[in-house]
Amino acid sequence: MSQTPPGFVPPKRLAIQPEPDAIPLYSGAAPGSESWKQKEVWTGMGNQVWIRNVTKPTLTPFLPKPGTATGAAVLVVPGGGFRFVSASSEGWGVARWLADNGVAAFVLKYRTMETPDSEADFMGSMSKLFAPRGSADVVPPDMNAATNVAAADAQVALRMIRANAGKWGVDTGRVGMIGFSAGAMTTIRTTLLDAPDARPDFVAPIYGSMQAITPPKSPQPMFVALASDDPLFNKEGFGLVESWQKAGGAVELHYYANGGHGFGSQTQGTTSDLWFNQFMTWMKAKGLLKAKP
Repeated sequence: MSQTPPGFVPPKRLAIQPEPDAIPLYSGAAPGSESWKQKEVWTGMGNQVWIRNVTKPTLTPFLPKPGTATGAAVLVVPGGGFRFVSASSEGWGVARWLADNGVAAFVLKYRTMETPDSEADFMGSMSKLFAPRGSADVVPPDMNAATNVAAADAQVALRMIRANAGKWGVDTGRVGMIGFSAGAMTTIRTTLLDAPDARPDFVAPIYGSMQAITPPKSPQPMFVALASDDPLFNKEGFGLVESWQKAGGAVELHYYANGGHGFGSQTQGTTSDLWFNQFMTWMKAKGLLKAKP
């Protein structure tokens, strides 16, 4: 990066940690990436863990303690510009919160675009990706294919959750998706694909693109959160919300004064810290936490 901001902690290589609860999405190579040769890398960014060069996608369950399950389930899709999976802040941390509130959570480690092996070269490429951009260039062209790959993995994950609903204590009619940044784009793309057997029952795109879309028929309930000082998506307006409403979908929007981009499960002393409790309140109000008779 050209300049080092005050307090910047350089990234460091981490040892790849065992993931004993992670379930491979595919029995062999993931379709479409059979020729991928990159090796998975874990990078430490301050107190966060970023996983990049993912070629073998997995699903990791975080289940509520016995006697506390509501039957609701959420597929958690971390962000990372499709160059990495922000596993700790937008994956594991959020999943633990959900499980603590009686919601079965499943973290998706989806396939990502190849990045340079060294942390220095990786950060150089990321500085270009996260530069502020105008509303006409929300999703760079090279992200479209990556979004499709991530959405394909998400569909497999949704099918897996429903197929194992009995084992995991999940109501197949209350399986939703929450995604952050690139994960929010993946959530929307998966929703627009609208496959009958891989359709989320509710969706929560968090600090993702706000551009208008053409919603699916009978749009699912949607929870949206964004900070007004988000450097990527704060100047797009609210086309996503407006188009969803025009199609008959119910939307709850939280637009925070501060929080930046990537607040996830971090606490910053801003009103964006409230998003998770507000999300749980929304789920309760929608009847998603109450078991069907």
